[in-house]
Amino acid sequence: MFWALGGVVIILQRECLLMILHSPRNKPEPWPQQRARIRHQALVPFALFEWVSDWLAYALSRWSFLEVLEYLGGFSILVAVVFYFSESGDRLQQKHYQAWQVINTAQGKGGSGGRIEALQELDEDGVPLVGVDVAGAFLQGVRLPRARLVRANLNAVDARNSNFEMADFMGANLRAGNFRDSNFKGASLQDADLSEADFCSANLSGANLENAIMDGTELGEADLANLRWQGIKSIKGTVLHGIRNAPPGFVEWAVQHGAVMTSGISDCQ
Repeated sequence: MFWALGGVVIILQRECLLMILHSPRNKPEPWPQQRARIRHQALVPFALFEWVSDWLAYALSRWSFLEVLEYLGGFSILVAVVFYFSESGDRLQQKHYQAWQVINTAQGKGGSGGRIEALQELDEDGVPLVGVDVAGAFLQGVRLPRARLVRANLNAVDARNSNFEMADFMGANLRAGNFRDSNFKGASLQDADLSEADFCSANLSGANLENAIMDGTELGEADLANLRWQGIKSIKGTVLHGIRNAPPGFVEWAVQHGAVMTSGISDCQ
């Protein structure tokens, strides 16, 4: 955007200079030659407009009134383009405002309500989702890698088959959520409440569970490679049946603190 705006400014400066000096018109070069010097595709429409204007001014160079009109027309269009780019930030803010409006309006309601697209749009634009409340929402398949979901409320959400890789859930509420087959690789779940949440077949490799509450959590068949489990606050009743790549010492510690390995309890089938 900035290089395109820079090109517009250069053209604008040239037109202003020509208006001041009112130098005699030379015959413009053919369009293919001028087009060949344009490096950025976005500048082609502006260059074409300038080329057409030059030919019109050359053809009507003896008509000073028409030449003035040509200059004024070119100037007004270029000013409009400059304003278009300068207001791009306002349009982005408006887009974010509308996305937040979708999320907040659907708060406390089931279903998606457009929240999947709104959340992904904000995350892609680098907007923090700190404290967002999507409790009970249908978010199946949502893609929020590296999202900042600090203190977010995801209580009882249905987020199966979703991507939360490297996301930050510090202090978040994931209680009773359905995260089956979801990707939490490298995610931060520090101080988060994962009680009664379903992580069947989820990827928790490299996730940080320091000070997390995991009472009654379903971890059946989950991938726990390189799990940062030291410091888990509570793990009573958590189901470990079929877990994969458990780090050394984790299973023994978990069972001692109330986790269970009984296959009949697991609901991952």
